[in-house]
Amino acid sequence: MNKKQALPWDNPRFHNWIAVGRACQVMGLSLARALQPLDIKPPHLDILINLFRTPGISQQDLADKLLVGRSNLSMLLPQLEKRGLLIRSSDPQDRRVLRLELTAEGTELTQEAIAIQTALIDRTMKTASTDECNLVGEVMTRIIRELTKPDVAEAQDAETGTNIGANRKA
Repeated sequence: MNKKQALPWDNPRFHNWIAVGRACQVMGLSLARALQPLDIKPPHLDILINLFRTPGISQQDLADKLLVGRSNLSMLLPQLEKRGLLIRSSDPQDRRVLRLELTAEGTELTQEAIAIQTALIDRTMKTASTDECNLVGEVMTRIIRELTKPDVAEAQDAETGTNIGANRKA
């Protein structure tokens, strides 16, 4: 970085992005603390809520939905299964596919956890007006859309399978 370039933390966008990141981290820590009495962690809650909303979802579809690899999910699912919160069963149409469902105990625990999470979200978001909350949601949606767009440098030529950005000079 030369002396004429501004430092990143002097840029309001950088400063605001750091605030968003910190808010996300603090929310994650607060949720983890709030869930301790239920003996679950936020990644467990993500799984439980998705099974609550989509009973019978496949293990692969759940991994895709949570943006995690199957190996990460494979470490968490046995913990929840051992506690009697979910069951995994083979799909009758395709034995290679595992379907996931909550047990009655899993459903009850999930509902308790959702109440805890909702109370935390309400407490957090009451610091802003409804219009401000909607604006935050709209901006975060645009950011997600931007960050999930295929990068030109990573794009693949469909016919040749070559990396389009591979010929660019660094």
